[in-house]
Amino acid sequence: MAITFNFSEKNVNINLKRLESFKKIIANPNAQFFHTFERAELISSTKKMHTQFSDRKVFIHVGIGGSSLGPEMLVSALQKNDTRFIFINNIDPEEIHSQLQSLNQYKISDCLFYFVSKSGGTAETLAALAIITNFLADKNISQSELKDYFVFATDPKKSELLELASVLNIQCLEVPSDVGGRFCALTPVGYLPALFAGMDIDQLVRGARETQAICLEESLNNPLLNAAEFLYTLKKEKNINQTVMMPYSSKLRSFSFWFTQLWAESLGKKKNLDGVVVHTGFTPIVGFGATDQHSQMQLFMEGPNDKCLILIEVENFGHDYKLATNLENNSKNNNLSKLSSFTLSQLMKAELDGTIKALQENKRATIHIKIAKNDEFHMGALIIFFESLTALMGDYLMIDPFDQPGVEAGKIYAFHFLNQLK
Repeated sequence: MAITFNFSEKNVNINLKRLESFKKIIANPNAQFFHTFERAELISSTKKMHTQFSDRKVFIHVGIGGSSLGPEMLVSALQKNDTRFIFINNIDPEEIHSQLQSLNQYKISDCLFYFVSKSGGTAETLAALAIITNFLADKNISQSELKDYFVFATDPKKSELLELASVLNIQCLEVPSDVGGRFCALTPVGYLPALFAGMDIDQLVRGARETQAICLEESLNNPLLNAAEFLYTLKKEKNINQTVMMPYSSKLRSFSFWFTQLWAESLGKKKNLDGVVVHTGFTPIVGFGATDQHSQMQLFMEGPNDKCLILIEVENFGHDYKLATNLENNSKNNNLSKLSSFTLSQLMKAELDGTIKALQENKRATIHIKIAKNDEFHMGALIIFFESLTALMGDYLMIDPFDQPGVEAGKIYAFHFLNQLK
């Protein structure tokens, strides 16, 4: 298997009926995240778009939430070339000013702007669209020429961006109607920036396919069932309702942010499926090792025992360093001398192993995940596994993991506030 798991406590109550529940979830025609990457035409259309604009040296990705976090995670973890990436993922005027000013060092013909919004009506994305259109107009780029600089990713059936694309002759890639934004990393939303970053998206899909099959195994060793049962039992019996995502890799730090949105927006719900107010969910916490051993770990180790730590280990790094040095050193017993026989990756593994042992001695819940290396295959496996785990946890909590009514309420009030300013 692409991923291996170790739990701090052994599961004894795995119920294969939960697998039948999961099969019903992924059969939902409005929630097809588990099958979208099987659609070959989404891959081929994205590759064709990449080929058309392959001369571009600067890729500006415009989106917010799931429309940006998945692509950011992929690029941060796996970029293999020198394409410049800019993620316009917020509406901070100062940040957008800095980002646009940084483009002045390039020829505008080197730039491609990728606007991602499933609905096509996301206020933050449309605001950036207006600003960027004006920015290009100042560089004498006419509306009729925007098709040479813009690509949209949006719902193929109904979308404001789709309507605008029709007027301006801008090409579109599909954000599938049956996949929510936070589940769309393995769609053209993630595929196009991945291609511009030099990734092999076929390997992303291969990793997802292998893990897809494992998640459907009718076995008590099924890692999806084990992880879900483990987390739910912790919540039910020990009130452990916070989840720390802590990969031991700087390149996977953005994976923690992607997981945070997926977990929080999917599982944090006021009402259950019966309409009863329950205020349930798991609170995600972003971390990464070994850095957070020197910041948050004190809290995780000795603070309130209400957290489960998910620790991801990369077994083989692409690069390594020997720690031996020619520095003059009078003592043979100081830490610099003690490190001289080892490599940097061995130190990372030692710190991870030591942390796990200390957490378990302090009776802290952990899930230790291992991947052989950080590459497209294993990233595809991680993405589909945690998307599947999120969906199945919705069944355990008896909530809908695919809606976000709390977010929608905020959007309504935001437009109400703007209307008052007129």
